[in-house]
Amino acid sequence: MRDSYLSTAKDVYKEAALNPDKGLCCTTTPIWQLPDLTIPEKMLEMNYGCGSTVNPRDLVNDPSILYVGVGGGMEVLQFSYFSRKRNRVIGIDPVIEMINACRTNLTEAEKSNNWFSSDFVDLRDGDALNLPIEDETIDVAAQNCLFNIFHDEELKTALKEMFRVLKPHGRLVISDPVCERLIPENLKNDARLRALCLSGAIPLNEYLKRLTSIGFGTIEVRAKRPYRLLDPKHYDTNELIFIESVEICAIKDPMPEDGACVFTGKTAIYYGEDELFDDKKGHILLQNQPLSICDKTAGDFLSLERDDIFISESTYFYDGGGCC
Repeated sequence: MRDSYLSTAKDVYKEAALNPDKGLCCTTTPIWQLPDLTIPEKMLEMNYGCGSTVNPRDLVNDPSILYVGVGGGMEVLQFSYFSRKRNRVIGIDPVIEMINACRTNLTEAEKSNNWFSSDFVDLRDGDALNLPIEDETIDVAAQNCLFNIFHDEELKTALKEMFRVLKPHGRLVISDPVCERLIPENLKNDARLRALCLSGAIPLNEYLKRLTSIGFGTIEVRAKRPYRLLDPKHYDTNELIFIESVEICAIKDPMPEDGACVFTGKTAIYYGEDELFDDKKGHILLQNQPLSICDKTAGDFLSLERDDIFISESTYFYDGGGCC
């Protein structure tokens, strides 16, 4: 089965490289608008992601960057904007036609971006399951709408490979579809639907468990948005299946003794009579001032059963700051 569905995925993206398909994957986030950054039309047509993995907060201090599944090159161009040195961004893809298309698009991008040079990007033939990268050499690794194609064992291997190449405190930034309902086996095992990022989605909590089991000590859920719908009129299913896209940053921090810090957009607000509340564990809540907290800390606060601390539900939006 593995060889069959991975071969189908390669065929789908070989065709997408040779004949760009705007509808192949539906991006749910706006394209970054940055000063002096112009994205060629062909790159936009070949934007086969479900979100964005480019966040300026990750891209300080001239990081080394790895992007797996280069597509038309839009995100390696965006990453280059923040790391303008020769071979500072490495792009990996197993489909040679996609690498060639990306290289052509990057050459085109040079014409409309005076700051950009194609040699900022090192394009390599390679596989997410066996990255041609040395251990602990990457500051930021990213993939967009790729890992959902894999079945469980391949997903585990791909995550381990990303963990291996990251430096301590390095960041894995991912965008993938997720689905809270179990997708029927007939759809999960449809190789073409998996390649099209339509039937390989798993529940968000399962995805987070896979990341923490690999060893990532801090997880940030940065966004979750509607993505696609599998309906009985167009797919072999008896019910509507709602799929969302999620953007996550997994940080190679040491694993705390009590488990990973997973941020899903929860907030604590103290509204007691004192000026502040101090739990003596490093968390201080100021009077009526919201504090972003990880899910673990939210659970600890709830266990206190206080009537002067409000804990919000997960918003699935987190943009830094707060506890831990």
